[in-house]
Amino acid sequence: MAYEKIWADNPNLNKTELRKLQKDALKIFDDIPYYAQNGFSSIPQEEWDMFKWAGLYLQKPKEAGYFMMRVCVPAGALTNEQAITLANIAKDYGRGVYDITTRQAVQFHWLTIDQIPDIYKRLEVVGLSSAGACGDITRNIVGNSLAGIDPDELFDTRDIVQEVYDFFQFNEDFSNLPRKYKISISANVNNASNAEINCLSFVPATKEINGEKVAGFHVKVGGGLSSVPYLAETLDIFVTPEKTLDVAVAITTLYRDHGYREKRHRARLKFLIADWGVEKFKEKLLELTGPLPEKGEDAQKGWNAGYFYGVNKQKQEGLNFIGMNIPVGRLTPDDVIELARLSKKYGNGEIRNCNSQNIVIPNIPDENVEAILKEEIFTKFPISPNKLVGYSVACTGNEYCNLALVETKERMRTIAENLDQEISLDVPVRIHMVGCPNSCGQRQIADLGLHGVKSRNKNKELVEAFEIHVGGTLDVGAKFNEKLKGKVEADQLEQVVKELLLSFKETKLPGETYIEYFNRVGKEYIQEELDRILTSVAV
Repeated sequence: MAYEKIWADNPNLNKTELRKLQKDALKIFDDIPYYAQNGFSSIPQEEWDMFKWAGLYLQKPKEAGYFMMRVCVPAGALTNEQAITLANIAKDYGRGVYDITTRQAVQFHWLTIDQIPDIYKRLEVVGLSSAGACGDITRNIVGNSLAGIDPDELFDTRDIVQEVYDFFQFNEDFSNLPRKYKISISANVNNASNAEINCLSFVPATKEINGEKVAGFHVKVGGGLSSVPYLAETLDIFVTPEKTLDVAVAITTLYRDHGYREKRHRARLKFLIADWGVEKFKEKLLELTGPLPEKGEDAQKGWNAGYFYGVNKQKQEGLNFIGMNIPVGRLTPDDVIELARLSKKYGNGEIRNCNSQNIVIPNIPDENVEAILKEEIFTKFPISPNKLVGYSVACTGNEYCNLALVETKERMRTIAENLDQEISLDVPVRIHMVGCPNSCGQRQIADLGLHGVKSRNKNKELVEAFEIHVGGTLDVGAKFNEKLKGKVEADQLEQVVKELLLSFKETKLPGETYIEYFNRVGKEYIQEELDRILTSVAV
C-alpha cells in the first residue's frame, strides 16, 4: 500500500531524512550488483550510509572498503542448513570471524563489495537475509531462544515471530522510519527477550474473555539504551496472538508518521513515548486498530537475561535442550560446523542463538544426552561455565566498529577468564563491556557495566579508559545501572574489577546476587570501595 510521507515538508529535517526522501534506502539492493562489478571506488560516498539497509556497515577505516554484515535470525532460530551456510560464508569471505550479537543475529567482518552478491545468493537459498539488520528500519526480531520447546512459555511464538518478520522484510511502506526500530516477541515468563529495552515488546499475559482464560500478550513501548536510556512502558491493552501483527503494524505506523526526524539523537520511539505518554499513544493506536481489550494479568515471573545453561527438560516428553557458553559470542566457522554436525547427529539439527551471545542445541533425546556431552566441543564451550566468563557480554568494539573508542571483545573475554581463575564466587556476576554510548553490549542492564571512553592519563596523554556502572537489572523493579565517579585506564581495568569483585565476595551474604547486594549496601558504599581501589592502583 502507498502511504503519505507527512513529514516531507518539514523544513528542519536532518540530512539523513532529506536523503531518504530522494531514494528509499532499500533500493541499495538494486545498486549492489553494479558496485560489486565495478569495485568499491564506484560507490559514491553519500551512498555509504544506505548500505545499512542491506545489513552492511563499513568497518574502520571506512576508506579501506571492508564491510561488516549482520544477518537477521528471527528469535535466534537456525536450521542445520542455515547454520552451515553462515559458517561457510564466514570461512570463505569473513576471515574466520563469526559473531553472535545481543539481538540473536550473526555478524561477519572483512567482506568486500565484490563478494556481496554471492553471499546474498547463499543466504537466499536457505531463507536468510541481511535486509533490515541495520538502518532506520525494523531490526532483527528478538524472541525466546526456546520458543516451541520451553516449559516456561505460555505458548509457542515461532509462527508469530515469523509472520511479523516476513511482513516487514523488504516492505518499503516501513523502510523509512525515523531511526532504528527494535521489536521483541516472547511468551517466556522469565523475560528471556529483555522486553524493557526494546522499542516494542510483546510479553506474556493472560486475560479472562467471555468466561475463558486466554493466553496472549501485554505490550511495552518506548524502551531503548544509548546515551539516554528509557525503560519501556506498558500500554493498557491485551493482544491475542492472532492480533499481534495488526498491533505491531499500527504501532510502527505511529512511529513512522509521528516520530521525530529533526535531530537524529532524539529520533527513537522512546522520545515520542516520553513526550506523548502511554495514554495518548494508546488513544492514537486504537484509532488504527479499533477496540482492544484492556490489560489482563502479567504472566512474567522474573528475568533470566537469556541464559539457559546446562541440560534441561523440554516441554516435549523425552527431549532436552543443552545451553552452552560462547565467550562474548565469538566462534570460528569450524566451531559452528561442528555444532551443526552434533545437533544433527544427536538431535534434529537446529541451533538457537541467545541474546546473551550464547547457543542452545535443542531436541536431544534422553538417550543421546550422555553421548553428546562427551564430544570435545563442550570442553571449549562448557554447559556449566565459570561465574564471570559465562555471564560476560561485549559489543564489537573498535576492532571493527567506527563508533567504538576502545577494544572490547578480546579484553572482556581475557579479563573474565583471568578473574575466574583468581576469584571463586557462589553467584554469577553479569559484566557487560561497550565501546561507545550506543550500548550494543547493553551495558545499562549489567551488574557491572564497563563503558569505554578516552581519557587523559597523568602524563596528559589520551588513552583508552573505562567508566564503571553498577546495579542494573530487568527483574522486578527494573532499573538501569548507575555510574560511579572516576575513570579507570584500560591497563588497570582488570585489577580494579578484581578488587571490586573481591570486595563483593567479602561483604556479600551467602547466595546474595549482585543486584541484591547493591540494593543492600548502596551505591555510596561501592563508590567508597572504588575510590579506595583507585588510590591503591595509582600508588
